Amino acid sequence: MKNGQINRTGKPMRIEVVENVQKVNDRIAAVNRALLHEHGVRSFNLIGAPGCGKTAWLERTLASLPAGLVVGVLTGDLATTRDAERIAAHTPHVAQINTGRGCHLEAHQVQEGLSRLDLEVIDLLVIENVGNLICPVSWDLGQDATVGMFSVTEGDDKPAKHPYIVLAADLLLLNKTDLLPYVPFRPARFRADLAAIRDDVPCIEGSVATGAGFDAWLDWVTRLVVRVEDPLEEARS
Repeated sequence: MKNGQINRTGKPMRIEVVENVQKVNDRIAAVNRALLHEHGVRSFNLIGAPGCGKTAWLERTLASLPAGLVVGVLTGDLATTRDAERIAAHTPHVAQINTGRGCHLEAHQVQEGLSRLDLEVIDLLVIENVGNLICPVSWDLGQDATVGMFSVTEGDDKPAKHPYIVLAADLLLLNKTDLLPYVPFRPARFRADLAAIRDDVPCIEGSVATGAGFDAWLDWVTRLVVRVEDPLEEARS
């Protein structure tokens, strides 16, 4: 029979149930989070589309943070080590994670990446996810915060078309604002769409090219690390 209950021998069939892979991922993410907290490491997961400027933003961030703050970076990409090579110019604590055909990082990959970093000396871990605004949103990696990035070159409709990153993010970034005079991007529409989806998520508008918005961004990162006040709560107040 084809109902999955009896096979052709007339004997009951034993059906093996495979546990939901996302539940397994969440368990590993919890282990990652506990490991990072055990070593006093704070972390955030940076999610954005290809070309929005994630790596360049991190380069400027690493060059601008206080010298005593040690940052480790896990960079996710389908192929190549180019992002890690760029980041390595600013910190020796970097590991590349290549996902092949995978469109997002998963907790077990981050766990492997953590094994290649010296957590005893790191204050902040940055996870630069694979360039994608869809798949990475649903996967917990063990991070303390999620940062979503848009850019003006992508168009002002991206929050409306990708609402789940808006719903998941603790902070949003709008990059490349120096290009506003040259691209068809309507800031008012962008902000209205954000507010319609979620009116309590903070968004820093800036430019990695000019440094606009970086004072607010660096303040947010520093507060995340030193825990002067919880930046996730303060940003919403």
